[in-house]
Amino acid sequence: METTRRSEFEDLLDPVKLPKVALVESPVDTPPAIPDIRAGVRDALGAVELPAGSVAIGVGSRGVARVGEVVAALVEALKEAGASPFVVPAMGSHGASTAEGQARVLAHLGVSEELVGCPVRATMDSVKLGTTPSAGVDVYMDRHAYEADSVVVVNRVKPHTAFRGSVESGPTKMLAIGLGKQKGAHSIHIAGWDKLHTTIPEAARISISEGNVAFGLAVLENAHEEPCEISAIPADRLEAEEPKLLEEAKRNLARLPFTDLDVLVVDEIGKNISGDGADPNVTGRYPTPYASGGPNIERIVFLALTEETGGNANGVGLADVVTERLASRMERSSTYMNALTAAVSETVKTPMVMPSDRLAIAAALEMCAGVNPPEARLVRIANTLKPNRMHVSESLLEISKELGLKILEEPTEMRFDPDGDLARGGSHGR
Repeated sequence: METTRRSEFEDLLDPVKLPKVALVESPVDTPPAIPDIRAGVRDALGAVELPAGSVAIGVGSRGVARVGEVVAALVEALKEAGASPFVVPAMGSHGASTAEGQARVLAHLGVSEELVGCPVRATMDSVKLGTTPSAGVDVYMDRHAYEADSVVVVNRVKPHTAFRGSVESGPTKMLAIGLGKQKGAHSIHIAGWDKLHTTIPEAARISISEGNVAFGLAVLENAHEEPCEISAIPADRLEAEEPKLLEEAKRNLARLPFTDLDVLVVDEIGKNISGDGADPNVTGRYPTPYASGGPNIERIVFLALTEETGGNANGVGLADVVTERLASRMERSSTYMNALTAAVSETVKTPMVMPSDRLAIAAALEMCAGVNPPEARLVRIANTLKPNRMHVSESLLEISKELGLKILEEPTEMRFDPDGDLARGGSHGR
């Protein structure tokens, strides 16, 4: 029987001894989750006047926990007020920049006509609303939204992954970029990432004045990625109120407890987790020089794509090593469209590709200068939405105890299947 010839790098990496890892959990002082999403939405809506007539509800592709429930509660309240709501994808170029693709993204997130109780109207057509005063940037809006009597946007407020400003990710950015479809998103990004902190608020003002925007429904999440606060903000108050929510979101953001690591292993990345696949606010790896913060990590490994990302591997370029399993599922069309729209190439550059999880981790360890692999400071997390429960190498065990992390399982060897992959769901890849 013919055997497949092993490569030289496999011969080099196979003997690399990986560090033992312990399962630990970081205690977090964070606001409690909202127990009843429907009640939380209804309470929030008391702060705004609900519009009548046709209402376009902009919903994006970012990881907003329980977004289907939030939208369903909003739809119910609008219908009771006599409105005729419908959902429009507000996600720029995501979903391969096609109407069908964007509708599929929403369905993956639990936002479909059957689940939220109103139609989903997807189009990539947009209407030019005007240009920003400082840089002359063209501002666009989804055609269905523009033709509606009113527009409402639903989004999570959180720190952005590539710039800093008084507003970052949230309803304001959705009005400026997400609702602009591919044309609008590209128009704002190509003006320069160094200008986004002023371009986004200026563009949102135009969307509000020209696009019949009624209000934004802003969701804050705690460190466990659970909705902890929902606020309805009238459109003319967004610029004043959203910065306060952003500061609270920054306080709530879950982060790794370590400042310096040799290797970070992330089980999965995807657009449903972060715009850059893995949140740079957690990994410390940013696609532009206009954002910073987080740990110093010498090598990063990404193992797989989420199902929900639909092959969009934006952010893959922020890793040093990935697996063949991840690379083979990358859909270039949607991934490259994302990068072209955002005018950032760093997020889609191809890193080193390894045949298995074990070889990917070994490769990262082998490239840590001056580090003995079994003694490396290594952390493994499921994804950047869930960094609180993690595997840490033996060299980090003492500092983990000093930081107050709870030791759930003592150190043991990382375990792999016959193909060299870590099993998902088991504490040590069992």
